Amino acid sequence: MATNIGPMAYFQEQLQKGVFMIQRSRSTGKFTFYPRAVEPGTGSDELEWTRASGKGRVYASTTLYPRRKPPYNISIVELAEGPRLMTRVIDVAPEDVQIGMEVYARIERDLKEGQQGAPVLVFSVQPEARGVQS
Repeated sequence: MATNIGPMAYFQEQLQKGVFMIQRSRSTGKFTFYPRAVEPGTGSDELEWTRASGKGRVYASTTLYPRRKPPYNISIVELAEGPRLMTRVIDVAPEDVQIGMEVYARIERDLKEGQQGAPVLVFSVQPEARGVQS
């Protein structure tokens, strides 16, 4: 699937459409995330876009307690395809996020001052709440 825009712009464009895409190397078959122009380690530019399964497991998580705001978590999720990414796990209390917990991709809108913002990839503990096209 050829694109005339950069990898991150293409990724964001797909999120806007409700689709979670990751890249896969044609030569090695390895998946990679975050979006990039060449494969890490090899420098190969034979990366193709493919739909992610949306499934993952919490690899690491921490809860932040900002002043005058509700607590939230920052987690590392290992995708079923292999790559890890930094995100948030929603639909569960931040301190209840556990390493090894199964999670599912969901695309939310980053709401700022009453305006609908850019799509943001988060994860949910509810499989029926996936919110991404598969």
